[in-house]
Amino acid sequence: MQYIFWRQWSDLKRHVNSLGIFVVGDLPIYPAHDSVDVWEGQPYFKLAPDGTPLYLSGVPPDYFSPASQLWGTPVYDWGALRRGGYLWWTRRLRRLLEVFDYIRLDHFRGYVAYWEVPHGEETAVNGRWAPGPGEELFKAVEDLLPRLIAEDLGFITTDVVELRRRLGLPGMRVLQFAWDGNPANEHKPHNYERNLVAYTGTHDNNTLLGWWRDEATPRARREALAYMGGCRGAANWRFIRLLFSTVVAVVPIQDVLGLGAEARINKPATRRGNWKWRLHAQPPPTYARRLRRLAKLYGR
Repeated sequence: MQYIFWRQWSDLKRHVNSLGIFVVGDLPIYPAHDSVDVWEGQPYFKLAPDGTPLYLSGVPPDYFSPASQLWGTPVYDWGALRRGGYLWWTRRLRRLLEVFDYIRLDHFRGYVAYWEVPHGEETAVNGRWAPGPGEELFKAVEDLLPRLIAEDLGFITTDVVELRRRLGLPGMRVLQFAWDGNPANEHKPHNYERNLVAYTGTHDNNTLLGWWRDEATPRARREALAYMGGCRGAANWRFIRLLFSTVVAVVPIQDVLGLGAEARINKPATRRGNWKWRLHAQPPPTYARRLRRLAKLYGR
C-alpha cells in the first residue's frame, strides 16, 4: 500500500509542478513513539534502556488549551543529535523536501526551547523548559532554508523571533487571532511584515464560520466587521478577501466552501474525533472562479 501511495503521489506532484503549482507539506516536530523514526533513531531520543520514554512532549497552558497539552511523544536528545552532526535530522528534512516543495516547520519555538514532561504525568502542567538546538541545527541544512516556513505560534519569546529572522524564514499569522481589541496585535493585517504566510485558520482552529458563529465574542465580531468596513456578503468571503490583500495567503478548503464546525479537522488537547473530515467531491467551479478573481485583483 505504501509503495502504491508513493508512486501515485510522485505522479501527482510531478503533474501539478508542471502546471506551476507548488506543494507545501508539514513537518511535525516529533514523531510518534511507535514510529519507524523513533525505532531507527533510538539513540537520538530521551529513552530508557527498554525504550520507554523518559520525558514526553507537550506545551504549557496556552490559547488552545488553558489546561496544557500533553502530546505524548518522546522528545529529542539534542546533545546526541549534535554529536552525530544532526545527520538524523538532516536526512529527515531532505527526504520530506523530495515529497513536498516547501515545508512548514511545526512548533518552531521548540527548536529554541521545548517543554518536556516526566513520563507518567497525566497533564503537561508539571513540565519544564529545556534548550533546543537553535541556529546550529539549521546551519547544517543551510541550503534548504529558502524552502522552509516557521510555524511561530503559541508562547513566542524574543529569542524565537530573532532566530526566525536571522534564518530568513517566513513566519505565520492567523486571522482568527486578530480580534482582541488591541491595534498592535501581530495577527492584524496592518501589522504584517512582508516575510510571512497568513492563514484564515490552521488545522488546529475551528473553520472560519464555525469560529464566527460559535466562538467569536460579540466584541470580536464587531471589531472584525469594523476593520473590514461593513457586513456585506458571507463572513468567510469577507475574511478571504482581507487575507488576499496582505501577504502570502493560505485558505483551508472548508473556509472557501463556507462550512461550519462540523468540518473542523482537529481540536487540540483532545484525543477523539479528530482528523476525520474529508473532501469527498470536487467543489463546483464557481469557487475557483471567485478565488481567481481575488488573485487577479491583488496581483497574486
